[in-house]
Amino acid sequence: MNQSQISNKHMMQKQLAQRWCISERTLERWRIIGWGPIFLKIGGRVIYREKDILTYEEQNLAISTKSRVAARNTPSFS
Repeated sequence: MNQSQISNKHMMQKQLAQRWCISERTLERWRIIGWGPIFLKIGGRVIYREKDILTYEEQNLAISTKSRVAARNTPSFS
């Protein structure tokens, strides 16, 4: 499976990093510690489903830096 064969319902790590303006290394680190959206790992490739990305984004909506609209996947550092 090459990148052109992946539907618009899926994203490669590079595409998600570009979408969120973060480095690919950040996504790799998040996977190691269990943060970020769930992902598929097929044949050594990491693929994110669009529905999982949207769910993660919804879970991380915020109205201020102190409160979240929905429960967050990441631990609180306060």
